[in-house]
Amino acid sequence: MIKEQYKYSELTSRIIRCAMTVHSELGSGFQEVIYQRALAIEMKDAGLAFEREFEMQIYYKEQHIGTRRVDFFVEGLISVELKAVKALEDAHLAQAINYLEVYNLEIGLLINFGEGSLIFKRLNNKKFKPK
Repeated sequence: MIKEQYKYSELTSRIIRCAMTVHSELGSGFQEVIYQRALAIEMKDAGLAFEREFEMQIYYKEQHIGTRRVDFFVEGLISVELKAVKALEDAHLAQAINYLEVYNLEIGLLINFGEGSLIFKRLNNKKFKPK
């Protein structure tokens, strides 16, 4: 699962392993919040530093226009957006990418617990601007 050519591959792989453990234990069919709580337990047990329901500011033309909570912000680097739907749609992917862009984060994960097998997508912000 670790591909060295991907930035933060080891970290994203650890997060995905935690999600796989949750999915294998709970299966599909629960609300997103249940998976979020279980994933928090798994990531804590794995020694990952994270913030759950992390509120981030949204700016437009340098003016604050609102806030949005990302499901998890891991190690101060990775945005993790969870879903519990029968199938991911383009809108879910667009939403997760928009969050990366508006927060200027380089890497994110979109994880869906709602299907028979865990589905995850590794996202790369092509508009990322190093600080």
